[in-house]
Amino acid sequence: MDLEIKEGKAKITFREGSVFYNPVQEFNRDLSVAVLKTFVECQNTDENDSDEQFPSSKKKCKSTDSKESFNSNITVLDALSASGLRSIRYAKEVPMVKQIIANDLSVNAIETIKRNVMQNEVDHLVTASQADAVSVMYEHRSRLKRFHVIDLDPYGCASQFLDSAVQAIADGGLLMITCTDVAVLCGNTPESCFAKYGSMSLRAKCCHELALRILLCCLESRANCYGRYVKPLISVSVDFYIRVFVQVFTGAAVAKHSACKKSMVFQCASCESFEIQPLARRMYSEKGFVKFVNAVGPVVPQSCSHCGGKYHIAGPIWSDPIHDVGFVDRTAATVASMAKTDFKLSTTQRLLGILKVIREELPDVPLYYCLSRLASILRLPTPKQRLFRSAILNAGFRVSSSHAYPTAIKTDAPNAFLWDAMKCWAEMKNNTFQINNSSSSPSAAILKTARTNIVDFTNRSDAEPSSKLEGFLRYQMNPQKNWGPKCRAKKG
Repeated sequence: MDLEIKEGKAKITFREGSVFYNPVQEFNRDLSVAVLKTFVECQNTDENDSDEQFPSSKKKCKSTDSKESFNSNITVLDALSASGLRSIRYAKEVPMVKQIIANDLSVNAIETIKRNVMQNEVDHLVTASQADAVSVMYEHRSRLKRFHVIDLDPYGCASQFLDSAVQAIADGGLLMITCTDVAVLCGNTPESCFAKYGSMSLRAKCCHELALRILLCCLESRANCYGRYVKPLISVSVDFYIRVFVQVFTGAAVAKHSACKKSMVFQCASCESFEIQPLARRMYSEKGFVKFVNAVGPVVPQSCSHCGGKYHIAGPIWSDPIHDVGFVDRTAATVASMAKTDFKLSTTQRLLGILKVIREELPDVPLYYCLSRLASILRLPTPKQRLFRSAILNAGFRVSSSHAYPTAIKTDAPNAFLWDAMKCWAEMKNNTFQINNSSSSPSAAILKTARTNIVDFTNRSDAEPSSKLEGFLRYQMNPQKNWGPKCRAKKG
């Protein structure tokens, strides 16, 4: 049975089961259109600069691809195109794109792509290619053949495509990568995660952000092999997948900073307190020269200082910012401007909501705690988000939400303060809630120690996220019944 799908400005048809298609990932495709449109506009207006963290190295890592060539002839590789929907949408919805290669290994997919390309009248922009995605990218490693944009949206793990992708992308080009093997990245099988991505994953409430940071760490490592480095623009964990949008630059001097952008994670197996251990640190001489040395550690004792538990070790992970604030703002502006025209993305409200929450995240604080989990460990009712955030702000620390988890607490407050705040909450609830803790439980160990911090739960107006006050759609419920990654397409 032939299916007809209309999404964005594209209309495609395909035989059911012949190619992979998941309607739930319309948000993924809408976000990709908005990001690509923003990226192209930034290139055209010279707003897109290389990483400014290390200005002394900028001359050494200047783009080897001419700006004129980048602007006038933007090429896109849709490496795993399936029905061709994504390529067709890029052709019809993103201006200034000159060539899109819609590649797939499946014969059925290529036939479908060609038919849909002709049906949508974009054959002057979209070219179908039947080949192995890795081979296509390796064949475009030379500077003059590199793609300006590569979109990787595989079924499952993307790690086998990363090495070829970081070589086939132009200097300053955009990589858009999806991974749906979230169970592996989120700690179900840490040994598989290490085999695929080179990092040990961890079962924790912050596992979805951890998954993003593992992927970024893997990308950076692959890029470093070729004197290149990555700059994350937007990184999202939504539904059943993660997706990152990163730029890749060439510059051996900046690539040397890579070890300072990566860290190990120590998490207590009992109370789930975690600490971040950088792999390296920078030392600057009086003349401004930088030297890289091993980090000093460990940052944790042999046993957890809060409950006496043992530590699990995860990583390495990317511990630098996972979003570019300026690019997030420009992408949100792009989505908003598209909504004012006759063409409005179907998931506009969700896009604006998640971009707003991303914009509010503390950029320099890796990972987060879950407030309900902190309360569960101490066997207490969960305090109101606003109340707990007020306590953190009143103590002089920063706090934000996370797009990856609705009740996330992302803060630079030390673990000792967070547990003291929970102890204070326990004291407040002691008259109405029976605390039942065995002497060997982590909750008993935490609650029996005296507080060392003053905790003030006085309500603050700035404790409520502006995205919530302004009524943004921050966390969407499951979009449809029996949603998920769907089954693979039939071979052919």
